[in-house]
Amino acid sequence: MAPIKHIFLLFCFSAIFAATAYAYETRITVAIDGSGDYTSINEAIYDTKSFPDKPITIFIKNGVYHEKVKIPAFNTKLSLIGESREGTIISWDDHFRKIDKGRNSTFYTYTLKVEANDFYAENLTIRNTAGAVGQAVALHVTGDRVTFRNCNILGHQDTLYSAGENSRQYFHNCFIEGTTDFIFGEATALFENCTIHSLADSYITAASTAQGKQFGFVFLECTLTASQDVSEVFLGRPWRDYARVVFLHCKMGNHIKAEGWANWSSTSRNETAFYGEYENRRPGASTKKRVPWSHQLSDSEAAKHTKEEILGSFFDPKVPVSCWTSQNH
Repeated sequence: MAPIKHIFLLFCFSAIFAATAYAYETRITVAIDGSGDYTSINEAIYDTKSFPDKPITIFIKNGVYHEKVKIPAFNTKLSLIGESREGTIISWDDHFRKIDKGRNSTFYTYTLKVEANDFYAENLTIRNTAGAVGQAVALHVTGDRVTFRNCNILGHQDTLYSAGENSRQYFHNCFIEGTTDFIFGEATALFENCTIHSLADSYITAASTAQGKQFGFVFLECTLTASQDVSEVFLGRPWRDYARVVFLHCKMGNHIKAEGWANWSSTSRNETAFYGEYENRRPGASTKKRVPWSHQLSDSEAAKHTKEEILGSFFDPKVPVSCWTSQNH
């Protein structure tokens, strides 16, 4: 019986070791100075478990990480938590002409791309440093149930590609800046208490919401600001026929044009797009000269724009992914 006992003990020790190793792998530290488990974000991501049973958190110490980072679809339940918003920086400089992959080069220019579901990010700066050279994406998101909290998303044209026809995304207390169409895509995205900063006279949003979707981009309690020499900014233009964008309870600076919205040139998308506003404030919120095809929401219409309605009742954006429970899925 001794050999059986030894085998049993070996099995127990192996199980304990495996459990300990797995627990360790759910908390990973990246430090560019070598004081963590890895010195690069990509190295840490490559070594995370695919489709994990437990959420995995990668804590990133302050530093400038010159990396083009992708979170693949199989890296679900992953969190990237920076040491500080201003000090933890993911930076890359791809742009349309540099990538040179034909007419769709824009979609390869990201600094950070999130394909995975149940992703959470906090205290990060994500920037594309290519400058004013055309399309250059900083953040590209296609995953569902994705949260960015207390992050800076910086670029020029096409800064944030909020993509994925069935993707729901939540941006809370973020600073997002750019020039032309710098928040664009087909996702359902809620921007709450964010600062939206225009670097040039152009367009903030270019939504491509799919037909039949109740929500596209929703801006709630946001502040719209601009650089000193910027004075003619549109809230958005429809990238595709059924674009939907709504601003509620936002502060709009005087850089917002009186018309508010623009049609996509040489199209009739204004006939099918839905652009709405409700109880916004400050000079740019004046509705006296808004384009006739925009909408001023009624109280009952505005009341439907809650987190639960926009993102789904099972999705709680108040807590990181590590706190979401299986019963909510």
